[in-house]
Amino acid sequence: MPSLQVITLGCSKNTVDTEHLLYQVQDSYELVPEDQIRPVDVLLINTCGFIGDAKEQSIQVILEAAKRKNAGEVGKLIVFGCLSQRYPDQLPGLIPEVDAWFGAREQEPLIRALGCEPDASHAHSRVRTDGRHPYAFLKISEGCNRRCSYCAIPFIRGPHKSVPMEVLVQEAEELAAQGIRELVIIAQDTTYYGLDLYGKRCLAELLRRLSAVDGIEWLRIHYSYPADFPEDVLDEMASNPKVCRYMDIPLQHVSDVVLDKMHRHVDGAWTRELIRRMREKVPGVVLRTTLIVGHPGEGEAQFKELMSFVEEARFQRMGAFTYSEEEGTYGADNFKDSVRPSVKKKRLDALMELQRGISLAYNQSRIGSEIRVLVDDFTDGILICRSEFESPEVDGEILVKYTAEAFDGVEPNSLIGEFLTVRITAADEYDLTAQVI
Repeated sequence: MPSLQVITLGCSKNTVDTEHLLYQVQDSYELVPEDQIRPVDVLLINTCGFIGDAKEQSIQVILEAAKRKNAGEVGKLIVFGCLSQRYPDQLPGLIPEVDAWFGAREQEPLIRALGCEPDASHAHSRVRTDGRHPYAFLKISEGCNRRCSYCAIPFIRGPHKSVPMEVLVQEAEELAAQGIRELVIIAQDTTYYGLDLYGKRCLAELLRRLSAVDGIEWLRIHYSYPADFPEDVLDEMASNPKVCRYMDIPLQHVSDVVLDKMHRHVDGAWTRELIRRMREKVPGVVLRTTLIVGHPGEGEAQFKELMSFVEEARFQRMGAFTYSEEEGTYGADNFKDSVRPSVKKKRLDALMELQRGISLAYNQSRIGSEIRVLVDDFTDGILICRSEFESPEVDGEILVKYTAEAFDGVEPNSLIGEFLTVRITAADEYDLTAQVI
């Protein structure tokens, strides 16, 4: 068999795309893990083209692969994903070593180019690439109908398209059979799910159907849009023990001036009220958000309002980014990128310093509490765990020292994918330490 290797860049949605692709071609190729450095007959690179840093990383990886091809270490080099979807006319002339380019919406043509025929009945079956971790990302829709002024996703990924519930349930059943215990629900906008297929928002119903899958113990929601938020999701989170009390809801800002320029379809008052209702309906819920600083329209007054909002809301998890002007977006075409880079960085540093204190206080408040955790991995004598309040790959971890005495001689690697009850004994702003009870 010829050998095939895929390098996946960007977000977890790209990882899911890679795993779907590998299932379709696995009978025709020897699949080489991404972390192995060896000659291969075919090298695929799944790219990200969302923002400047991601584009630069994708280009750099392609150039390094081109060097490997010129050195005889790679037979055929193929690039697909968001970057080639975004720049289909420019890239081929810039990097002629690439044999073929396919966009993010060209999965079936790519499969055929690899000499295989797409099998629609298994379009959502997967070959896992994330090792032995007991969680998997479940992409419930593709594309986005929102038109946020700073975002290139709609013209890269196309309009919103939900995956039918029965297909997602089948995918969840297959993942559970492979040992997956937690599903992280992802999409460009998870709360929009179902509108195109069923004429209504159906995320809550989907959660109910997924929670009935044997073996799946946790369902976690990411990437929820605040406008027209379906509050039956909160009811499901409050009543369904398999739905983690955790919500990832990128708010981006709180100033009315900035939100209007962002085309977010909410204002600051709505945002504050939504957070209040979330915490009222789901006591103890952990909220994660992302914010953008330096967007056009953000002056000192708007940034101070954002700082006050973060201090008031006290998000347990938060990420932040500086605004970058992306060609083709409404913002790039209609607004001047008026905030100097040095000012953006200063604001970002101040915001993250504020959040570090909030995160530390939250983690320290958990010392002494007993909590159920899922074991993700074992390394250097430590069991790497998470509770329902930590999402994989973006949040901190709960670290439990393994001793044969504490675990009655159970081999540590056999604990991966198991649930434990632990007591939190120490905390920093990111990770916690615990001991098994």
